[in-house]
Amino acid sequence: MEEKILKILEESNKALSVHEIETQLGLNSVEELKTLLKTLNSMEENLKVYRTKKENYMLFNNSNLQIGVMLANKKGFGFVDIPGEIDVFVSSSNMNGAIHGDKVVVEITSKKGIDLEGRILRIVERKLKTVVGELYYKNAKPFLKLDDEKVKLNIIIDKNHLNNAMPGHKVVVKITKRIQNNMYNGEIIKIIGNKNDPGVDILSIAAKYDIEDRFSDEVMNELDKIPDFVSKEEMIDRKDLREDMIFTIDGDDTKDIDDAISCQKLENGNFKLGVHIADVSHYVTINTKLNDTAFSRGTSCYLADRVIPMLPHKLSNGICSLNPEVDRLAFSCVMEIDKDGNIENYDIFESVIRSKKQMTYKNVNKILEENIIPNGYEEFVSTLHMMHELSNILRKNKQNRGCIDFDLNEAKIIVDDKGEAIDVVLRDRGVGEKLIEDFMIAANETVATHIYYIDLPFIYRVHGEPREEKIQNFLHFVSLLGYPLQGKIKNITPIVMQDILKQLKKYKEFPIFSSLLLRSMQKAVYDKTNIGHFGIASKCYTHFTSPIRRYPDLIVHRLLRTYLFEKRINNDIINFYDTKLLEIADHSSLKERQSIECEREVDDMKKAEYMMKHIGEEFTGMVSSVMSFGMFVELPNLIEGLIRVEEIGDDYYEFDETAFALIGKRHKKIYRLGDEVKVIVKSANKELRTVDFQLINK
Repeated sequence: MEEKILKILEESNKALSVHEIETQLGLNSVEELKTLLKTLNSMEENLKVYRTKKENYMLFNNSNLQIGVMLANKKGFGFVDIPGEIDVFVSSSNMNGAIHGDKVVVEITSKKGIDLEGRILRIVERKLKTVVGELYYKNAKPFLKLDDEKVKLNIIIDKNHLNNAMPGHKVVVKITKRIQNNMYNGEIIKIIGNKNDPGVDILSIAAKYDIEDRFSDEVMNELDKIPDFVSKEEMIDRKDLREDMIFTIDGDDTKDIDDAISCQKLENGNFKLGVHIADVSHYVTINTKLNDTAFSRGTSCYLADRVIPMLPHKLSNGICSLNPEVDRLAFSCVMEIDKDGNIENYDIFESVIRSKKQMTYKNVNKILEENIIPNGYEEFVSTLHMMHELSNILRKNKQNRGCIDFDLNEAKIIVDDKGEAIDVVLRDRGVGEKLIEDFMIAANETVATHIYYIDLPFIYRVHGEPREEKIQNFLHFVSLLGYPLQGKIKNITPIVMQDILKQLKKYKEFPIFSSLLLRSMQKAVYDKTNIGHFGIASKCYTHFTSPIRRYPDLIVHRLLRTYLFEKRINNDIINFYDTKLLEIADHSSLKERQSIECEREVDDMKKAEYMMKHIGEEFTGMVSSVMSFGMFVELPNLIEGLIRVEEIGDDYYEFDETAFALIGKRHKKIYRLGDEVKVIVKSANKELRTVDFQLINK
């Protein structure tokens, strides 16, 4: 009956009453009517139809309704994030009890230009099952002070489920029962630590994003079966590359080393590039607790002074890490590359390697940028220069096809031995970092292309084309600021995006424009269907090079072993992965987003902590955003603070939304995007992750 109802509503293209649907179905009995009502209720519950205020039914997709995720603001309003659509603004009076993270049905009530406004009709799913906060007592009753101000809930702790927590403990609480409105009962399921203990601030944020910092006893027990060294038996049928000049290049403090490289010139003038990746799949096998926890975590999370790893240290820092002067199992992708950066031939195989040196980006950059040779690097200098030559060739090849470089700066938090932020600096991205990036992209493309053309189930890294409406909106914004771009922009291609960035690069506001343009694009995700990668202008791309810290890479290795080395290709295998890979891709994309959001929140918290030590000090920054309530100023180290409009001081300022500027009513002084200003740090709040500046008026 459901299919017939959908067909009737689709053909009518309007809302129909129960009687009209009943007539078109040709129903005659009371029992048939009961079945119809039951079916309509089920379809409404499953968001296939929408019941109007007049009790008529219409297809959900034909209404002004959308399904999305509520992104709440601590001030009470929010935005509904709808995949592939423009976010819908919801005022505090139209939230209808929705909180941050809820899956909701939103009705579009107005549209101004491309801006949408709506009201929440229904909470489809409250995904928030646990919350993080500080335990406190009031009138002898235990309560939870939530860390996340966007979550408007009141939590009373069940006295029988305190789990030995004391006032001042940061805890994870399971929400158990709704008492009334947004008041709930909760049970403490985990004690993170006292709020003043070193590292508890970071672990509290990790817990909020469901990032687990401890491994279960079952996982740790499985580690006992994993060896500390590679045996001769494990090397059988692997290509022995232990005598080759293979080495690694990583950050100074890296302990989980996924990738090693090698390079030589061939007689025909081509390059032979080897990318050798730790064979994690040899140790983390299917149907094990290790595999289950790696899938659950999805990724390692890098938070200020610590790593919350996807795999236990015995693997991530031990037998899987490509440490120097020890035998390690690897997957090697060896490519022959011509002088124009085209891959002429390649081979993908199981290998055993022995890294000759654990190099650092800092020392490699000294060689390639300053011609300074650190001790212990002498025998590798000529190979590094050859690699640099190849890296430039590969980078030029990528640029020619449209690979987009947003050239965004990134902040690095420096902490002391107590975990407190003592400095915030720009992260270096020198020649060595770019070299590794170029080589890894080449290997990822080669592996993805190989499997794509033999047409077997696989997991790809995809990045869809940006919506033209969003790019045009960005261009309109830039034009209003007085920076019109030359040329007509119709089809949005990687080459077009390159040209936009090239034209904007001459302006001092380029870092802001580049960041805004990046936000206008879709996010890269994992998928079993290959649609290409827009950002790097690649027709076929995957993640193969980081199996210690990313679950999709581990799966790619498992698939390579199954298809290429064990040659197990049959209907059972194909059907299994054809079904399983969609779940793996979706879950991995979700865990990646959670990790990125967690890392961003930790950075904001540590930036505020750092600025708490600089109250009253003067800084020079750039206006990075202008709103009706004030303007944000970004310092050279990317710390951002707010100057409230009422505190500018020398005039009454009004927001001009056409020019995205604050304009003084009397003196007509203007503050706009990109202006250089001097500020004093007025306040900073670690818990709220906020920094407030005060303008120094000239």
